[in-house]
Amino acid sequence: MHDLLLKYFIRDYEDLKNSKVREQYGKLSSIVGIVVNVFLFIMKFAVGTWSHSVSIIGDAVNNLSDAGSSVISLVSFKLSNKPPDKDHPFGHARIEYIASSVVGFIIILIGWELVKTSFEKILHPSPIEFSIITPFILVFSILAKLWLYRLNINVGKRINSSVIQATAADSLSDVMATSGVLASTIISPLIGFQLDGYMGVAVAIFIIISGIKILKDMLDTLLGKMPSNDLINKIVTYIGKYPGVIGIHDLVVHDYGPHRCFASVHVEVDARIDVLESHDLIDNIERDITMELDIPLVIHMDPIVMDDPFVNELYELTKQVINKIDDSLSMHDFRVVKGATHSNMIFDVTVPFGFKKEESQIVEKITTEVKKVNANLYPVITIDRSYVEDSNVTY
Repeated sequence: MHDLLLKYFIRDYEDLKNSKVREQYGKLSSIVGIVVNVFLFIMKFAVGTWSHSVSIIGDAVNNLSDAGSSVISLVSFKLSNKPPDKDHPFGHARIEYIASSVVGFIIILIGWELVKTSFEKILHPSPIEFSIITPFILVFSILAKLWLYRLNINVGKRINSSVIQATAADSLSDVMATSGVLASTIISPLIGFQLDGYMGVAVAIFIIISGIKILKDMLDTLLGKMPSNDLINKIVTYIGKYPGVIGIHDLVVHDYGPHRCFASVHVEVDARIDVLESHDLIDNIERDITMELDIPLVIHMDPIVMDDPFVNELYELTKQVINKIDDSLSMHDFRVVKGATHSNMIFDVTVPFGFKKEESQIVEKITTEVKKVNANLYPVITIDRSYVEDSNVTY
């Protein structure tokens, strides 16, 4: 049913790389959310007011906040699709992340207000008017929210939209919350004890937890979290298929919003190859990956000496020393400057996050171990940090 809805209302619905198509997905999801949630709010608020049930009224207000969130989503899709300008050269796609954060704040505020109202109902309970229509409305609400959840999770995954996936998560929380209200409505008359206020608190907790989760996910994204292993491996595998690429390191991925990733990487090539030929290789990789993966890529070319036995010997020596210290360390950009009395070995050492040794200790340990082998060798070490999950990337 969801696929039929998407096919009917979205032109060229399979062209997910098209920003206009993506905007249509977002608009459709938001408009459906507004219609469904306003309808549920009207029904629940009417029943909750008539029956004096704070949990049903709270659940209704939660639906109204969901409708407001859908309005925010609708606006964010329109704004995020604006083309780049002189003040925002990377586009406006991050507006979706900001919109998701606003949705999270609203959900938390609604939950907190419901907590206060529900505690008041616990301290001063009032009789609930029971009607046979109330459970039917709540069951209908649960089914409607499940349908909305499946629609939003489908759309959110298709277009990689954080704001729609946040809306889907909120819909699932609403299902659990409304189920609790339904249980309270049925059980309270049977046991002769008003569970309404207590269930209102439970509903509020569900709402607040949902808002906190959405807010945390979006703050992580805005702060700059690690790119997915799938994206990392896709980039590395793509670059590695080109003949002439010896190694890859210092991959950095910048997220400027859904489908707005920019990347930079160092690619090692054989120093014996003519520089113009290697440069042409780098240009081809940059152009091809931008066109095929839709990721603008900047590559720094690192020529590697491969035909010097002395350099190769020192490379293997240094590699063994580093692995002996800790196998989570890695080395790149290795080169040697030979001298009459000593030789400088210049290289970078990549240190994983959470590594216990200080940078100065790492440098000192490597230097000490190298000089045990040859006192005329002088390591010149730059400590580097990885911006991707090294354990899942083949360099």
